[in-house]
Amino acid sequence: MKKTLIAGMIAIACTTLATAPTAFAKGNSNAGSNRVANYQGLGIAEGEALLFMREEEKLARDVYITLYQQWKLPAFNNISASEQQHTDRIRQLIQTYGLVDPVVNDAVGAFANGQLASLYAQLLAKGRISALDALQAGALIEETDIADLQKAIAGTTRPDIAAVYENLMKGSRNHLRAFVGLIENQGIAYTAQALPQAEVDAIVNSPRERGNANGGRGQGGGAGMGRGWR
Repeated sequence: MKKTLIAGMIAIACTTLATAPTAFAKGNSNAGSNRVANYQGLGIAEGEALLFMREEEKLARDVYITLYQQWKLPAFNNISASEQQHTDRIRQLIQTYGLVDPVVNDAVGAFANGQLASLYAQLLAKGRISALDALQAGALIEETDIADLQKAIAGTTRPDIAAVYENLMKGSRNHLRAFVGLIENQGIAYTAQALPQAEVDAIVNSPRERGNANGGRGQGGGAGMGRGWR
């Protein structure tokens, strides 16, 4: 029963995150002229992707903050700090392009996007089952973040936005390496949850990447944190 429940949560989470950017754009009454008005040549799809990524990065931060409080695993504490930098960098782009920041309440667990609020609850439910399930939830978040960033990069014509997304994706790949490393340190083979297995294997088996969204300074991983967290 527990395995079935966990598998169901993973399927729900993957489906929700995979479809959320489109649903967010269609389901928000402020979309379009009130929310993204082609400021400085920015298109509607590009703007909506920025708004979604702002809260998706916050979701990762919030989940990791909460799971660290329960399991006290250093990786969650360190990676939550990294996710704070990620969501802040997206906020800077939102300000640059004159968009309305969806994060009006920065409290843990508060989201303007109802789908992300629901997903936050689902991920916490999974992560609270055990420390291993918490690491699996973290890996799921990072896989999905990579997939969403890939789509966002393909959907923008702005070099500054693409550069930020590329740097955020470096961080997400490093986070995935860290979570998978901690899972495999327990003698458990990691199975991809949102990306193709071959893509996850290629990421996990490649070296930790340097650079971040704030200008390229690398961060070292702490002891016992797998393959590097930043």
